[in-house]
Amino acid sequence: MARKPPTKPRKNASQARSRATVDALVEATARVLVREGFEKASTNRIAEIAGVSVGSLYQYFPSKEALVAAVIDRHNEAIMKVVRAAFAEVADLPIEKAVRRLVTVAIEAHHIDPNLHRVLAEQIPRSGHLAEVEAYSQEIHALVRTYLERHRKEMRKLDPALAAFMCVSTIEAIAHNTVLNGAEMLSEKMVKVLVDETTRMVVGYLR
Repeated sequence: MARKPPTKPRKNASQARSRATVDALVEATARVLVREGFEKASTNRIAEIAGVSVGSLYQYFPSKEALVAAVIDRHNEAIMKVVRAAFAEVADLPIEKAVRRLVTVAIEAHHIDPNLHRVLAEQIPRSGHLAEVEAYSQEIHALVRTYLERHRKEMRKLDPALAAFMCVSTIEAIAHNTVLNGAEMLSEKMVKVLVDETTRMVVGYLR
């Protein structure tokens, strides 16, 4: 059985100069993944694009997979920042308004650097980073469940955990597939139709 490459950084960057080097390496990795793909990406190529030596790269990252894992973390955190803000915004809104806003935000969040999102959807299993991605998924499920439990009176009788799973699965699949199918160029009119139809489907299920 092949030994999995390490995916954890060698050390954390604490000083400004170190953080700048790590940032440059992570950004270079993202660019190389989008332009050249995982197979053609190499630590030498990433170091070249970042403008640092391979030796400097290896001070912080033990492998290409560790760099990809860092890109995944950064991309998911960018998405989650938007998602967390949306849940704070809709906490007291009625279900239909809240669902509409969350569907809209889900589509917007998935289109944060859509080319990178598409590449990472293919590379996450190879990076050995599935557990970390699952943690983000669990957080979203918890946020949805908390909202639904606060708005039980607006819903038919449903198990909150099951309802959260159904809502997240539906919204995530639609938002994710707009990226995978190259729909980042969707017209505003089509996005509105997607939001309307997804909202109708989710609200219909909950009520």
